[in-house]
Amino acid sequence: MTLALRQPANAQATGIALILAAILGFTLMDATAKHLTQTYHPAQVVWARFIGNLAIFAVLFRGAMPMVMRTRRPGLQFARALMQLGSVALFFSSLQVIGLAEATAIMDLNPVLITLGAALFLGEKIGPRRLAGIAAALVGALIIIRPGLGVFQPAALLPLAGAFTYATGALLTRMARTDSVATSVMWSAVVGSALTSLAVPFVWQPIAPSDLWAFALLGVFGTLSQYLLVRAFATAEAGVLAPFGYTGLVWAGLWGWLLFGQLPDLWTVTGATIIVAAGLYVWSREASAARKTP
Repeated sequence: MTLALRQPANAQATGIALILAAILGFTLMDATAKHLTQTYHPAQVVWARFIGNLAIFAVLFRGAMPMVMRTRRPGLQFARALMQLGSVALFFSSLQVIGLAEATAIMDLNPVLITLGAALFLGEKIGPRRLAGIAAALVGALIIIRPGLGVFQPAALLPLAGAFTYATGALLTRMARTDSVATSVMWSAVVGSALTSLAVPFVWQPIAPSDLWAFALLGVFGTLSQYLLVRAFATAEAGVLAPFGYTGLVWAGLWGWLLFGQLPDLWTVTGATIIVAAGLYVWSREASAARKTP
């Protein structure tokens, strides 16, 4: 890529600031969800997350919502929204049992899983070095989960499954990129709200007035963070922004310690370090390949 095609330095700096703010917002949403799942069923918390998003979008788009929902590929958009719903539901459910840092570290497998999925299903080339990076990231996840050992918790498999559904949703998003970002985001909010509304009556627990602020924050953090993320990738190059996604591990560890008194153990830190190192290595290989592509 020639210098003339690169984003200006100030745009790159703005993009980095935006994605840092987005990741901070997402971890605050996750910490709020963990707080709520200690009292309420995860399905009710997931429902509140999507209903909050939908309510905010309804205010922003008003009568234009049907127009924003228009797509030539409704089946693809529905499948993509279903995968996003699955990743949120699996992650929030895991927070009832395991720490925020552990769940976040396992979910951070998704960048390397997206790379693997793109090679398997979208025909993108992947070399042995990137395969080695993907294998190392999976080893890091196994170190955190520790199957076969006495400390293993089945709930640790939930964010692992969530990482796979997230990666699948990301690949479907690539396939649906002819639609606008607003269309994809709206489909996620509508499908998530509709399906969770069918399930929530079976697990509903009256919301205490003292918890209303937390339920409201779920929608605010989720919507604002999604907006900041989209703005970041519209402002700066994806290759510049990708490594900053791992700052979520730092925030998750901090919120877990400050809010829930949970410190990640040595195994979790070791596994997370391997996942981050593998993710950065895969990203560097992709960035190098992109520079060589005319």
